[in-house]
Amino acid sequence: MPKNQPHVYAGPYLDRDSAVRADSARLTAWRYDPKTRWVLVWRQQNLVTGGDSPSAALLPSIPDRVEAEDGIFLGHFRGHPVFALEADQFDAPDFESEFRFADLRSVGGQLPADEAGLLAYARALFYWRSRHRFCGACGARMNAGSGGHVMRCPTPNCGHQSFPRIDPAIIVLVSDGEKALLGRQASWPKGRYSTIAGFVEPGESLEDAVAREVREETGVEVDQVRYHSSQPWPFPSSLMLGFHARAATTEVVCPDGELEDARFYTIQEVGTGAVLLPPATSISFQLIDDWFCSHTGLTLRAGQPWPSA
Repeated sequence: MPKNQPHVYAGPYLDRDSAVRADSARLTAWRYDPKTRWVLVWRQQNLVTGGDSPSAALLPSIPDRVEAEDGIFLGHFRGHPVFALEADQFDAPDFESEFRFADLRSVGGQLPADEAGLLAYARALFYWRSRHRFCGACGARMNAGSGGHVMRCPTPNCGHQSFPRIDPAIIVLVSDGEKALLGRQASWPKGRYSTIAGFVEPGESLEDAVAREVREETGVEVDQVRYHSSQPWPFPSSLMLGFHARAATTEVVCPDGELEDARFYTIQEVGTGAVLLPPATSISFQLIDDWFCSHTGLTLRAGQPWPSA
């Protein structure tokens, strides 16, 4: 991946215009402005157009029974103010056949890059809000403020505020020369292997998290940990921080049981399809592809064939 090309769900896909979030008068005016566009989320699914080439449904008006005041201000997208609305209170929202609700994990890679980022942003905000409906300090029901980007406790002697949260997680391609360490979980499709990943713990640096997660899941010790890139991963609310690392040891075990299997795969095994790789929309795939390209000059993303003997 070229260094200036962001991952899916990342990149400067909109102007967040965060300074406006405190301007309630302007937000109210935009909620009723015909230029405004609306994106809908229903049970963590996003509204998209139908067909084999879906796009984000950017609605010029809101459905009946949905209140404009409940919308979260996302920013300016393609010159339009954009708000996100949640429709979870309805069993099955009615829309014309040209629209459908879809799991972003399955359609994100088919959407234009800026639309995928916009929908991921909306999905992540509603997931966060669903986990902060009540005050964590006193238990009172929270109220939304700042264009939907803060949940505030209304209790006078409390006033606790909650802001959108993300969970930092490391993901790492560990290599031993022309071999890469990949693991699989039992719930994954048959034959799929991926890079090692796990959440960062309190009081832990990213480099320490890389070493710990690899050790806990595979028994392998690593060194030469190098940052690669990051990817927002709204399933449900992670920020994946990608690394490459060198295997200092090569004996593989799965001591904590999180992985069903882990092993080193050779360049040739990866290149000939002997292992089912993660989806091309994931940072995991990109970590593997960059390692593969550094040794072969080929890219897995383009489907270039492994050179015949």
